[in-house]
Amino acid sequence: MSAKINILFLCTGNSCRSQMAEGWAKHLKSDVLNAYSAGIETHGLNPNAVAVMKEAGVDISSHSSKLLSELDTINFDVVITVCGHAHETCPYFPGKAKVVHVGFPDPPAQAKELAAQGAPEEEQLNCYRKVRDQIKAYIVTLPESLGM
Repeated sequence: MSAKINILFLCTGNSCRSQMAEGWAKHLKSDVLNAYSAGIETHGLNPNAVAVMKEAGVDISSHSSKLLSELDTINFDVVITVCGHAHETCPYFPGKAKVVHVGFPDPPAQAKELAAQGAPEEEQLNCYRKVRDQIKAYIVTLPESLGM
């Protein structure tokens, strides 16, 4: 049996998308992946992300928003940027880290836009649910879709 793949999900604030990805990877692929998440900045854990993941049976409530520098002792095999800003500002990773961009829509921004239009909270939460399910569909493909 080969060693597990160290995978980092990187986002701007490590509050929503990267946290969901880490949660799904730990829930679905812990036999082949060591999953982590971090941000270029820290924005705190998004409570709506926690809520919709809990609906799907994945508890990320104990996660915390981390800076990339907090994980500098880990040699990553793969770094997946899950938002455009993180992809554009992704630092250089020494060694063999393969950097891949798989962008997902920004649920907080979408929900904020809907709230400004007077949409009910349930409709706003649907933004999170949709992205949660898109991320899950991607995580299911790992690590094979990375060519590993």
